[in-house]
Amino acid sequence: MSLIRYQFPQLQSWPSFDRLASLRDELDRMFDFAQPTRDSGLFSGWTPALDVHDEKDNFLVKIELPGLKKEDIAITLDKGVLTVSGERKQEREAKEGETFRSERFFGRFQRSVTLPAAVDAAKVTAAYKDGILTIDLPKAEEAKPKQIAVSVS
Repeated sequence: MSLIRYQFPQLQSWPSFDRLASLRDELDRMFDFAQPTRDSGLFSGWTPALDVHDEKDNFLVKIELPGLKKEDIAITLDKGVLTVSGERKQEREAKEGETFRSERFFGRFQRSVTLPAAVDAAKVTAAYKDGILTIDLPKAEEAKPKQIAVSVS
């Protein structure tokens, strides 16, 4: 008995799989780069984590923005869409040698959330403490749930 090594079928030889083969080639090329830089298009910008809580009379939004100053953060509310944007600047240290590992993100960011109900823009408040931005968005009177009394006749 002789052993024959298994050969994977060549998908390129099948005309119906041409698009699948080209997709495989594209994915291979995408993952071929050894070590991308943070400035390349794939890793440009960053997205902070965000939580939105729907409370009885307001929405509470919490966003993780460690290392930012309050001057670097912009908050806008337009037509029911809350947008938080800003920029984390990269700290450059003049040291000899090269970076062994770099996992922190720098650059511009923007997060937009469509709120499920109308809010009173005049009463919106924001606080920034310990790297957490907390935005309190009071619901507009027409968006708050109303209790309707049932009369018995």
